[in-house]
Amino acid sequence: MSELRLMAVHAHPDDESSKGAATMARYADQGARVMVVTLTGGERGDILNPAMDIPEVHGRMAEIRRDEMARAAEILGVEHHWLGFVDSGLPEGDPLPPLPEGCFALVPLEEPTEALVKVIREFKPHVMTTYDETGGYPHPDHIRCHQVSLAAYEAAGDHRLYPDAGPPWNVSKLYYNHGFLRERMQLLQDEFAKRGMTGPFAKWLENWDPELDVNSKRVTTRVECAKYFQQRDDALKAHATQIDPNSFFFATPMEWQQELWPTEEFELARSRVPVHLPEDDLFAGIEAD
Repeated sequence: MSELRLMAVHAHPDDESSKGAATMARYADQGARVMVVTLTGGERGDILNPAMDIPEVHGRMAEIRRDEMARAAEILGVEHHWLGFVDSGLPEGDPLPPLPEGCFALVPLEEPTEALVKVIREFKPHVMTTYDETGGYPHPDHIRCHQVSLAAYEAAGDHRLYPDAGPPWNVSKLYYNHGFLRERMQLLQDEFAKRGMTGPFAKWLENWDPELDVNSKRVTTRVECAKYFQQRDDALKAHATQIDPNSFFFATPMEWQQELWPTEEFELARSRVPVHLPEDDLFAGIEAD
C-alpha cells in the first residue's frame, strides 16, 4: 500500500502543537504517516500555567512533559520519537549566563545529526518540517534544531556519511514553519475592533520585532487545515505545564479563525523534486511509494 510520510522536527515538547499542528493532523487524518521528532525532553522548561505551579509538579518536569507529549501526539494522531538530548534552558540576563554543561545546544553538531539521520533512514519521510535559521525565536535549542535538521536532511541520503545509521534515504522536501505571522495577528485583532471588542494581541503587535516581518515574505506554501484547528488547540492544552487555557492564545473564537485565516504557513527551503510556487500542499510533486 502506498503512503506518504511527513516528519516534523522540534526542539521541545509543546513546540509541535504550536507550529504546524493542524497541518499534521490533516495529513494524518488523510492517511499519511506523520512522525514528530522531539530533540530534547524540555526538562528545563518553566511552569507557564499558574494552575500547574504546585508542589506535585516541581521536580518532576521531565516525567510530566513526557506524559504531556504522549497525550498531544494522541490528539493529533501522529507518531512520536524522542531524540534524547537535554534541554538547554533559555538563558536570561545581561550578560547572558553560560549554558549548562552537556545541554543540547553545546553537544557537538555531529551527535544529534547522526541520531536524527538514523530516525530519517528508518522512517523514510518524503517531507520534513523544522525551523528557519532564527529558530522562530532566539532560544538556543531552536537555533540548534534548525542546524541539526538541515545537516540531517543533507546527510541522510549520502551513503558516505553515518554508515552505521542505516541505508541512505533522500528526503524530497524540507520546509520551515512560519506560524507566527504579524498579518494574521493583525487581521484577528482588527476583527475584534470591528465588533466593538478589545482584542488580545495589541501588546504583542506593539512590541513586534520588525525583523520578524520577513516571515510573511518568505512563505511559499499555505496548507488549508481549518477543520483541524480544534485538534491543534486541544493538543497545545495537553501541555498543561506550558500553556494557560485562559491565555490570549485561545481568546479568538474558533469560527473567526477558520473563516478569516484557514491555513498554516511554510517556507520551502530545499527540494529534490520539481516545484511550482506558491503551493497548497507539502506533498506537491511527490508520489507515494
